[in-house]
Amino acid sequence: MRLHDKTVVITGAARGIGRACAVRAAEEGADLVLIDIADDLPEIPYPLGCADQLELTAQLCRKNGASVLVAAADVRSQAAVRPAIEAAVDRFGRIDALINNAGVGAPAGKAAHDFTEQEWQVVLDVNLSGPWRLIKAVAPVMVAQRSGSIVNVSSTAGLVGYRHFAAYVASKHGVVGLTKAAALDYAPMRIRVNALCPGPVHDDPAVDGQMTAVVADALGISYEEQQAVYLESVATDSLVDPVDVAEAAIWLAGDESRKVTGTVITVDAGFSAR
Repeated sequence: MRLHDKTVVITGAARGIGRACAVRAAEEGADLVLIDIADDLPEIPYPLGCADQLELTAQLCRKNGASVLVAAADVRSQAAVRPAIEAAVDRFGRIDALINNAGVGAPAGKAAHDFTEQEWQVVLDVNLSGPWRLIKAVAPVMVAQRSGSIVNVSSTAGLVGYRHFAAYVASKHGVVGLTKAAALDYAPMRIRVNALCPGPVHDDPAVDGQMTAVVADALGISYEEQQAVYLESVATDSLVDPVDVAEAAIWLAGDESRKVTGTVITVDAGFSAR
């Protein structure tokens, strides 16, 4: 019960890595604030997490004994994020950890100059400005407590380039930079800020994962072809499971990592070792 008596906020909680983090946090004793847009965006060429998926995540967490607050909020809007965090503080009295996981993998599949300004903007607004908005809402609570842990989910695309994914790569590199700067900002208040760089992640049906499928669609190839490319890129003979990322996030959220801040942890089956 590494997160007993702690309140953890997770964005992008409807499915994928967000759901895996939520379930593991519940298993470790946390109370949870689960945030997701729970709707589609016209600029994003694939379905986003829906209200039913978000509710399923909540049900799975409650089965593990967690008290759960669910909020449908678009991380592109401070006006949407702020009430969700205010409701969390009203309900639980404190926020001990924030897992900034909400993100989009497309529009993609084209050279940098072929992105429209709208396509470019939506990816950066969700993937980079979204985490900043959550920090803006949560940090004052943690400053008042003089404690807290912020975990920003970046990607191996935050460390290296990927052809035809310029907006995604730029946004995820930005998350790493935000992490390092924020870690220095909040260290005097005993608030830790770290980043996780997952990849390549298996689309586990247990959490409704779909990012490998999104990448394959953006590149115009089959799921099996993209999975084969991923397997060739890793040092192990298997891809990362969402729960592998969740385990690292739980460690960073808890007290076992109390001296870890400003760092970037890869959970990538050895991809970045090559």
